[in-house]
Amino acid sequence: MPSRTTSQLRVAVLADSDTRWKWGALTARRLAPGARLDGYLLRGRATPTVRQLDEVGVGADSLREVTGVEFVRSLDRTNCDLLVLSCVGGAVQAMLHGLGHAWREAAGRRPVVATGYVGVVYEKLADGLLLRHGADLVLANSRHDADRFREVYAGVGAGTESVVECALPFLGGAPYDEGAREGRPHTVVFAAQPSVPDRRADRTYLLRRAVEHARRHPDREVLIKLRSKPGEHTTHIEELPYQKLTAKLPDGLPANCRLVYGHMGDVLDRTDLLVTVSSTAALESLHRGIPTAVLTDLGVRETLGNHHFLGSGCLASWDQLDAGHRPHPAAEWLSRQGVAAHSESGGYETAFDVARDRVAELAAAAELPPPAPYYTPVTAPGYLPGVLARHGLGPDGAPRPGSDTSAAEVSGVRLAVRNALREAARGTYRHGVQRVAPVIRRMGEL
Repeated sequence: MPSRTTSQLRVAVLADSDTRWKWGALTARRLAPGARLDGYLLRGRATPTVRQLDEVGVGADSLREVTGVEFVRSLDRTNCDLLVLSCVGGAVQAMLHGLGHAWREAAGRRPVVATGYVGVVYEKLADGLLLRHGADLVLANSRHDADRFREVYAGVGAGTESVVECALPFLGGAPYDEGAREGRPHTVVFAAQPSVPDRRADRTYLLRRAVEHARRHPDREVLIKLRSKPGEHTTHIEELPYQKLTAKLPDGLPANCRLVYGHMGDVLDRTDLLVTVSSTAALESLHRGIPTAVLTDLGVRETLGNHHFLGSGCLASWDQLDAGHRPHPAAEWLSRQGVAAHSESGGYETAFDVARDRVAELAAAAELPPPAPYYTPVTAPGYLPGVLARHGLGPDGAPRPGSDTSAAEVSGVRLAVRNALREAARGTYRHGVQRVAPVIRRMGEL
C-alpha cells in the first residue's frame, strides 16, 4: 500500500474522562496532524459533561457516547487508520481483546492502536502497564517513563518494541517572563487535585494554608484552580470537593483569594508561582519556566505522588513559600521528564517524530497481526475474565449475550427511559461518593 501523509489518515479516539479525552485527542493531533478525528466517549462514572469538554477545548469532527461493546461493534476497521485508546488500564485491555476478537473474524487491514498515560505515573506501574500491553504503541511521556515501561515489560518476558518515547501532548504556551506582568499582582495558583490527598483533614489543611498565604501577602492574588464542579467526575473520584470545604471556612475567602476553573493553559498565562501536591499541572508549569512548588507539608509519600518529584528541586512547604522561597528546578531532572522545552536543544518540537514515523510505517502495511496482549486466559486466568466482564466481554473477547443493546436498536420512549435511568444512576452514584461514603468513613474512624 502506498504511504500517505498524516493529514490523509483517519483517526479515532476512545476516552473515558475529560482529562483522558484531552490527552487522547491532542495525542492524535500530534501523531496525525490535519487528520479527521472521530471521538468516542466511553460511558461510565467519569463520562465528561458538556461543560468539561468545553473547558478542555479540544474538538473533534464527530463525537458520541458509547459502551465498550457498542464501540467494538461500531468501529469500522476499513475507515480508521489510527485508534488512540485513552482510558483506564482495564478499559484499554478490554478493548484490545474485544477488537482483537472482532478483527480475527474479518480479513484485511486494521487500525494502528496507540495508548498511554495522561500524566505522571506514580502508582500501579506494573498493573497499569500490563493492562496496556498489546497496543502497537505504548506512548511514554518522557525518557524516565520509557525506561521504566521497558523494564516492566522485559521483566515478564513481554515484548518491549511497542514502547515509544514522546512527551505530554498538551505542553506549550509562552515561556514565563517575570517582567511582563503589566502591572497585575503577583499571582500564586494552587492546583488542586480530585483525589490527592483524600482525607478531609489534609484537604482542609491545604485549603487553609492557601488562604493564609493570601492573608499574609495582601499584594498577591491567590487562585485555587479546581478541575470540576460538584457532581462532575474527572479521571479520579472527588469525595470532598474544595468548593464544599471552602463554604465551611469560618471567615470565608479574603478578597485576594478565589476559586477558578477553566483551561489550565489560560490560568498559567497569569501565574507567577504554581503550587501543588503532585498534579500534572506542575509539568505544564515547569515546561514554561514558571516557578513551581511541590508541597511537602503532608510528607513525601507514594500515596500522594509527590515522590515522583524527588531530585527536581521543586519540593517545598507552605512555610517556605510564605517566607518568599522560589524553587529552582534541576535541569537534568527536567530533561528526563520531557519538560525542558525552552532549553537550547528545543527537544519538545521533535518529541513526537519517532512515534509519528512509527504510525506512518504501520499504517502503510498491507496487513497487521491482531493485537497480542500479555494477559490471556492462559497467563491470567483468574484476573483477565473479570477485567473483560466489566465491559460486557467474555473471556475470549466476544460480547457476552445480552451484554448490550445498540443505541441504533433503541428509539422513542425506550431510548428516553434508558437515558433517564442512566442519568438517575449517575446522580445516585455521585451522591454516594460525595455524601454517603465520607460519612461512613468518619463513623469508621470513631
